[in-house]
Amino acid sequence: MVLEEEVQLPLARDIVFQALNDPEILQQSIPGCEELTRLSDTEMQAKVVVKFGPVKASFDSKVDLDPSEGPAVFKLSGKGDAGVAGHASGGADVNLEENADGTLLKYTVNIDISGKLAQVGSRLVEGTTKRLAKKFFVNFEQALLAKQA
Repeated sequence: MVLEEEVQLPLARDIVFQALNDPEILQQSIPGCEELTRLSDTEMQAKVVVKFGPVKASFDSKVDLDPSEGPAVFKLSGKGDAGVAGHASGGADVNLEENADGTLLKYTVNIDISGKLAQVGSRLVEGTTKRLAKKFFVNFEQALLAKQA
């Protein structure tokens, strides 16, 4: 499944880019994130609880960050294991474009889900995933603005 969206943020590109690398801001932004630990400059470990319809899954996840093209581009990939509920893997390509209103953040997310989660139906999984992605960016903007205040 592929999701594409864009969000206008009223902050400079460098600030947005730094926030994408900040475990504290990311933990506040990720819906259902119970823990987020930086393992190195490019690796994080997370525990995220997500509900897809009747299936509630607690993912133990590893996320690899690629900030090498920053601050214009930020990439990440990850894998999550929810035991009997299933597995998820995917990645995101984030483009940050400076403009008169701050930064236009455009993202493309690829997600693959297997196990019981994949059996709940693609429409439900896609709807939940879109809702979580939008919630992430609402939370992300709020966490950024609160940190700047």
